Amino acid sequence: MSKCKTKKYRGSRTCGGGTSKNRRGAGNRGGRGKSGGCKHHNVRAMQRGNIFGKSGFKRPQSQLNYVSIVNVGEIDELSDELLEDGLAKMEDGAYHINLSDIGIEKVLGDGQVNKNLVITAEKFSRIAREKIEVAGGKCIELEQ
Repeated sequence: MSKCKTKKYRGSRTCGGGTSKNRRGAGNRGGRGKSGGCKHHNVRAMQRGNIFGKSGFKRPQSQLNYVSIVNVGEIDELSDELLEDGLAKMEDGAYHINLSDIGIEKVLGDGQVNKNLVITAEKFSRIAREKIEVAGGKCIELEQ
């Protein structure tokens, strides 16, 4: 029966690791962290998905333009609630809604329009304008 390894290496300075400098420090593992990712640890870096260097670009903050939007389908669904809250008026069988009072700048064309809506906003998409006018409503654009 052979000895167990711990007993076998008692008194040995390097425990079978060669010279005393082996198995010591980060040099033994080729550097710390992501070092060598473009050289001797290239394959390992690719497997782990480490990417070096810059990619893409960052748009300047001055170019970012956030616009508050709403879809015509949502306006159609919420028109009765807006009427109850006092944010819309009922005149001549049409809902008159001023979206600038609510803080919405643009109307987009997703959804269906079943009611007669007269909407006032800063901008309208082409499809939104078509859907509102087909349902018998109007689009009133505010000047900015």
